[in-house]
Amino acid sequence: MQYEKIIEAVFIDRPNRFIAHVEVDGKVETVHVKNTGRCKELLLPGCTVILEDFRGRQGFENRKTKFDLIAVYKETENGTLLINMDSQAPNKVVAEWLAEQKYDYIKPEFCFGKSRVDFYMEKESAAGVQKFLMEVKGCTLEKDGTGYFPDAPTERGVKHLHELAAASEQGYSCYLAFVIQIPGVKIVLPNVETHPEFSVALEAAQKAGVEILYLQCDVRENSLKIL
Repeated sequence: MQYEKIIEAVFIDRPNRFIAHVEVDGKVETVHVKNTGRCKELLLPGCTVILEDFRGRQGFENRKTKFDLIAVYKETENGTLLINMDSQAPNKVVAEWLAEQKYDYIKPEFCFGKSRVDFYMEKESAAGVQKFLMEVKGCTLEKDGTGYFPDAPTERGVKHLHELAAASEQGYSCYLAFVIQIPGVKIVLPNVETHPEFSVALEAAQKAGVEILYLQCDVRENSLKIL
């Protein structure tokens, strides 16, 4: 996926989950944060962030802010990492990636049970139609080169794992796909300290046959793509 127009800014603070204050060309601007997670380890005062600029674009007059905060530079012991923190990006890049995987049918936001699963796919074979379900999670939390999920308790995420486990037992091929929005990170582990219930649900889902995918990405200021 590609962002149309991006600029750099300096992060100041984040009054709530939805907005932040940044400095753009010496002026303080209120921007929309495209991630309602805590991201406390990323959004530190003085860090460099990447904004998508909507000025002059169609529909701009209906927006409350000029910019969306989509990425951040994080300083680590091994250098500087550019982390995409756009929570809408994982589903978009997975949709692009799935289109290249030779499925015969792909439906996003598929109604299953009492909720929606991110993707339903079908693939025809000599044995018949194989049915797939995929739930997508974006990973932006990194510690010592390893990804962790979630960065905040997620009852919704636990519910999704239970549903995938049940679907797997019903004959669906089920995936939990971690879109790793951090360059160089190859694996995602459950963040037991933050939400132990997610770790328990993940282990149960794997035992039920749910496959875990670790989707590494090419992370750039103006784009995100699954490698």
